[in-house]
Amino acid sequence: MQDILGPLLNVGHTEPTVAELASRDLVTCPPDTAIRDVAKLMQSHQVSCVLVKDNEDIVGIWTESDAKSIDFDATHHYQTPVSKLMSYPVIQVQGNTLLNDATSLMLKKQIRRLLVTDKQNRPLGLLTQTDIVKQQRIEFYLALRDVGSTLIRPPLVLDASLSLAEGVTAMNKQGVDAALVATNGHAQGIVTERDLIKLIASASKNVSLGELAHKPLLTVKKTCTLLQAVDILKENNFRHLAVSDEHEQLCGLLSFSDILLNVEHTYVAQLKEALRARDAALRTSTDYLRLAQKVIDASLDGIMITDVNGVIESVNPSFSMLTGYSADEAIGRKPDLLSSGLHEPHFYKNLWETLLSQGQWQGEIWNKRKNGEVYPQWLSITAIRGEQGEIGQFAGIFSDISERKRQEKQIHQLAYIDELTGLANRRLFMDRLHLGIANAHRHHHNMAVLFLDLDLFKRINDTLGHQAGDQALKEVAHRLLSTVREGESVARIGGDEFTILIPEIDKATSLECLAQRLITQFDAPIRIKGQDFFLTASIGISMFPKDGQSSEQLIKHADLAMYQAKNAGRNQYCFYQASAGQQTADELRLEQGLRLALQQQSLKVLYQPKVDLRSGQLTGVEALVRWHDPTLGQVSPVDFIPLAEKLGLIGLLSEQVIYQVCEDIRTARLPEVPVSINISVLHLITPDFCERLLSILQQAQVSPEQIELELTESCLIPAQADTTLGLLTKLRQLGFRLSIDDFGTGYSSLSYLRRLPINVLKIDRSFIRELPDNNEDSQITLAIIAMAKALNLDVIAEGIESSAQRDFLLGSGCQVGQGYLYSPAVEPEKLKHWIN
Repeated sequence: MQDILGPLLNVGHTEPTVAELASRDLVTCPPDTAIRDVAKLMQSHQVSCVLVKDNEDIVGIWTESDAKSIDFDATHHYQTPVSKLMSYPVIQVQGNTLLNDATSLMLKKQIRRLLVTDKQNRPLGLLTQTDIVKQQRIEFYLALRDVGSTLIRPPLVLDASLSLAEGVTAMNKQGVDAALVATNGHAQGIVTERDLIKLIASASKNVSLGELAHKPLLTVKKTCTLLQAVDILKENNFRHLAVSDEHEQLCGLLSFSDILLNVEHTYVAQLKEALRARDAALRTSTDYLRLAQKVIDASLDGIMITDVNGVIESVNPSFSMLTGYSADEAIGRKPDLLSSGLHEPHFYKNLWETLLSQGQWQGEIWNKRKNGEVYPQWLSITAIRGEQGEIGQFAGIFSDISERKRQEKQIHQLAYIDELTGLANRRLFMDRLHLGIANAHRHHHNMAVLFLDLDLFKRINDTLGHQAGDQALKEVAHRLLSTVREGESVARIGGDEFTILIPEIDKATSLECLAQRLITQFDAPIRIKGQDFFLTASIGISMFPKDGQSSEQLIKHADLAMYQAKNAGRNQYCFYQASAGQQTADELRLEQGLRLALQQQSLKVLYQPKVDLRSGQLTGVEALVRWHDPTLGQVSPVDFIPLAEKLGLIGLLSEQVIYQVCEDIRTARLPEVPVSINISVLHLITPDFCERLLSILQQAQVSPEQIELELTESCLIPAQADTTLGLLTKLRQLGFRLSIDDFGTGYSSLSYLRRLPINVLKIDRSFIRELPDNNEDSQITLAIIAMAKALNLDVIAEGIESSAQRDFLLGSGCQVGQGYLYSPAVEPEKLKHWIN
């Protein structure tokens, strides 16, 4: 017994006070300090928190954990005063408080640091969980525990493409201080609260998780002891370690907080009480074994000592409490009195072989209490060797992990079941779909996936709130379950999207009947908060093997078919058509090509002359963007401009055009005439449009008087006109000319038109094309010219391709035009012959 207890009894003699361990490096700031400046303070002093000090009073604390309360989509929040986001009051202890008592307070309050004060309540320093784990002398306990015994849930894994705001939201929802960051499903880095502090200090924005993540990932096996893990954390000055299982799969994250929580506080308290008694006894007696027994008796883990033949020699009180066997009943018998009968003989054979060859064994085992109850244990067995190295005894230490197993089961439930509706979630549905495909492939039968999306569901959330929306989703789930047959699986994969797996079908007509029954389920209203709401659903259907061989293909194609149903008017179903998939694939290739072209700045700007129709002299040019892709060939602006707007890239595209125009003006590649640049309404309404436009012009030393901004008629929509009126007025005052492009094709309000500070109306080419023969186009063109003159605006006609069109426009009062009659869009050098 002396051999096994030796390491444990090497624990220090006296328990330190918090004043001895607290860090004296207190960093403070006034309450009105901006969060960004607080983060800079934390970085420069290499601390995890800053105390907020008003005059001489500590009024709050801002920690790394508080950084998760910031909206990272709105970087102006970095200027928020710390007083609005700090935690308060600050939990304090006096410097003479014993470390054990401070640890109890931390665990009770669920906090990670304490402010240490003197008797006059003046700050002395800060005590953190890291200080406790590093300084508490619990090495023996940590050496007996492996990392796997501390893990109670899988790690939070976030995709690297997520925005920082999305990642922080997920961390808050899971209540974690760190998350793994994965690229293509493989975790390669980690994001912690400390990384958020670094980001806030730099005031960076639009950062993805992949860009922020710390790499490479430091990983330990779950069989590693806690003592080894603590040494690795100390050596690398880290607070987190990734944990992998025997298959090299990441299964958890380990932090100092987890280690401190795992150190059963009662056990530590009893152990240290026994050690205090030992100190007193050692000063007056050499009764070493008596004190050692007290230490064993204080353990909350069950401990039994056997001889080399496996006969139990001694047990501690926790053994009796956990197993129900008293010491008298256990001593003299073998440990098989605890056997549950659930393990095969080879399990125990392998256990003893490992124990004899390696000197230790640990793992999960099912044993039985005296009352017959079977329960899971985490068991560690160590061989105790004599002076000559021979095995003389075995020490077994075990704990009841029933609660941990229950939590694992609960976590599994959360991982596979949608919490709101009780349906399968995406992960469980994918597992079932994989099995369904394998079964269909093996038995050569068809199966199907239905993708259901509620039409205009957002109205309920916007009208009655998200709680009402949740109630509606529960009712939808109930109706779907009541419609499908046994063996058919319904899942909610996110938002208002549901999937249904039909594992075996004979013919497509049965799917049509099911889809129609599902749609009919929504004929009856859903009553929410005393109101009747009618919902409809759009359903897409894909079949195996015709529409896909994999789960990803089947879901993707069912999703595409669902959008076909929506485009066809909603409240109906559609089967997947391969042509729709090809269209989506073409759009994806176009998107990838456009992103690459913008990244490489390979788009070209050409210029089409604007000509005085009477004299033929050059009056201006219009900048037109062109794109020739090495793979796709020449791509029409009709295709890539709307795509850029859809993808949110139109601002970047427009700025590249503006940069090129300014460069051509600066280098005198263009005639000294106004240059028109087309501006999308989506770019115009961005908050910093005017500032960025002026910045580009100032860098190139180009005057606003040289630029004309062509705006589409959508700017005149009443809901937008009021918000853009001030901006357009400002642009006009700065010297820019403003024109309305494609006039007559939209829905302009004349009352708004006369309020806008524009210079020019541009007649759309669709009205010019059939002039002068088409009477309707002639009348519309005359009306636009007359209206422009009445409003004292210049008018330009585009798309002029014949002398007859030019003559009609001249006779109608239009003085300026452009089109192929004069020139297509050309390189700047080809405009030289227009200069007199």
